[in-house]
Amino acid sequence: MGYGQYDLSAHELATRARALESPASVFREGHTHADMAPLFLKSRESRDSPNHPASVPIIFALDVSGSMGDVPRLLATKTLPTFMGSVLSVTPDPQVLFLAFGNAGTDRSPLQVGQFESEAALMDEWLTKMHLEGAGGGEGESYELAFYVAARKTATDAWEKRGKKGYFFMTGDERSFYATDRATVKRVLGDDLEADTVTTYALACEAAARYHVFFLVPDLTRAARIGTGAFWQYFLKERAIILRDPEDTAIACALLVGITEGTFTSLADLSGTLEKVHGRTGASQERVLEAVRPYAQAVFSGTLGPIVELGAPQPFPGMSG
Repeated sequence: MGYGQYDLSAHELATRARALESPASVFREGHTHADMAPLFLKSRESRDSPNHPASVPIIFALDVSGSMGDVPRLLATKTLPTFMGSVLSVTPDPQVLFLAFGNAGTDRSPLQVGQFESEAALMDEWLTKMHLEGAGGGEGESYELAFYVAARKTATDAWEKRGKKGYFFMTGDERSFYATDRATVKRVLGDDLEADTVTTYALACEAAARYHVFFLVPDLTRAARIGTGAFWQYFLKERAIILRDPEDTAIACALLVGITEGTFTSLADLSGTLEKVHGRTGASQERVLEAVRPYAQAVFSGTLGPIVELGAPQPFPGMSG
């Protein structure tokens, strides 16, 4: 998938029009849409085409539990064109897949998977097909299933032809479960695991072999709750991005792509782009810089930390950044 053309102006117009609608009008689904049902999913493909000869796969894996619904709503009604406009200046052929998840043990829609698309209307279609369940399973969501899809249910020409990683952006405000088990994977995806369980660490490492993996917490309040920010900073190091406002999600993701691709090589580059491209100055600019600074400094200095294996439940160091 991903053969259509992207029109930024048309996407901005459609998004502004959608912003006038109620959330219930934008996200109409009351259950998992059949097109996004993951059971017996074989693969989602990001492929090159004459229009997109150097496709770059980008996955947005969105926690759609009750406290996290603001992120997909903002993407649909305001910020997705901001992300696309910025990313297009870095890489000409992005292809976006939307994935939604909740709690595999309690939710009616624990996993929803779209397709890789290059055309704005199709991106919007998959995004708004999501069922925003509005519930949650307590202290923990099934982040491991999102890693599972990226690791084992996607195929990309970027990796297969060019050895180039795509991007995996996951949002959330909970700690991850330690592992998933054979019964859960069979029930949700229809796959047969070879072992009784597969750890979140193993799946994250599999995903990171083919994607630049990031986890974004929407704000400091949710980062501090039950040690969520500290957990993800322990697990993913500088790839854990602690935002100050959920509205900054798309801009932060665009900057992370630019940092990783080498388009930005200093904090001054980031500051200049925020001001000239996004109109961010003062406190609005600084809060985005604070969020991406740890990752930027690690990349600029060549000190990006590895993903850390998770052990038994343990206290985590205090959140930084």
